[in-house]
Amino acid sequence: MSPAALPAYPLTVYFDATCAICSAEMGSLKARDAAGRLHMVDCSPPAFSGGPAPRDALMAAIHVTDAEGRVFVGVPAIRHCRTAVGLSSGSRLFALPFVAPLADRAYAVLARNRYRIPRWLAARLAGRVAPSCDDGHCRL
Repeated sequence: MSPAALPAYPLTVYFDATCAICSAEMGSLKARDAAGRLHMVDCSPPAFSGGPAPRDALMAAIHVTDAEGRVFVGVPAIRHCRTAVGLSSGSRLFALPFVAPLADRAYAVLARNRYRIPRWLAARLAGRVAPSCDDGHCRL
């Protein structure tokens, strides 16, 4: 990754908190964020109107803005979030020229189908327990 492509911290992460995978992954990242490099923003409320793109776009794919106002979407956004919390080894893999297009396609399929994935599988994929909101109160 060239120095020009490196994000300036902090990163503002726009994600769908109604998605079990998204919430579990963001919770996992936030738990590792000892340096305070990530600011999480739930863009799922219907009245949400902030962010670097229209709400529909924010709900379709993760968006990250850095301290200089640059916007990263999808796999590059995830890569920068993982690097920010010290998980850069997997991030480098997704940046490889022959892996990046495959990762982009896989992310697009996952993002489109994320509500079909059961919570137990989402928890396994994200490496921690996904939030439960069955009784109207969400908890990790």
